[in-house]
Amino acid sequence: MTSFKSSLSLASSVDNDETGPIHRPSGEIHVIVGPMFSGKTTALLRRIKSEGNSGRNVAMIKSSKDTRYAIDSVVTHDGAKFPCWALPNLLSFKQKFGAEAYDKLDMIGIDEAQFFDDLYDFCCKAVDCDGKTLIVAGLDGDYLRRSFGSVLDIIPLADSITKLTARCELCSKRAFFTLRKTDETKTELIGGADVYMPVCRQHYVNGQAAMEAARTVLESHSKVQTDSCLEEVAVV
Repeated sequence: MTSFKSSLSLASSVDNDETGPIHRPSGEIHVIVGPMFSGKTTALLRRIKSEGNSGRNVAMIKSSKDTRYAIDSVVTHDGAKFPCWALPNLLSFKQKFGAEAYDKLDMIGIDEAQFFDDLYDFCCKAVDCDGKTLIVAGLDGDYLRRSFGSVLDIIPLADSITKLTARCELCSKRAFFTLRKTDETKTELIGGADVYMPVCRQHYVNGQAAMEAARTVLESHSKVQTDSCLEEVAVV
């Protein structure tokens, strides 16, 4: 209900003049999701570059949290680059880009969309009120296969949804999930092949079980070491 009211309030904020509201053509939202290494950023860049080469005004945004390959560029895992605005939130984009320049934009690409808390509100405003076409790429699920950020919240707003798959690193079958290789448990852990790998369902389930067993062994070993140290201190 809160989101529905938010959408209505944004839709009613269209500029007015003395003769009445100014009606801009509505935009579009195209969402690209999938596990890590499935080519989401590559698909996003392909669309943005194609539109830019056709003479349309385009801009790219990514989260300022992602500094893996470059600060001011969106970079695919295989090295393709495109200049971008690295921002902590999306609703600041219009002001930073400049209102006049923003009005001339036809298409905006958003990479790593799961890191933007204001994704839903920005999409409503940019598409319903400002008439922009958005290409949004991001993870639909985290390493535990739970909803990640607000990406799934914008599915009801989308004109199209593309779910990509990767190739399982262990058996080469289609990979739908992302397996975390480390024992870190926080949701937002930015990394590449050193931290994550794409896996099929079978290897995700088996991998999660193996990771849980490894964590149990590590925790048990750590406890034994701690108890041993405490005993030594007590003896001294």
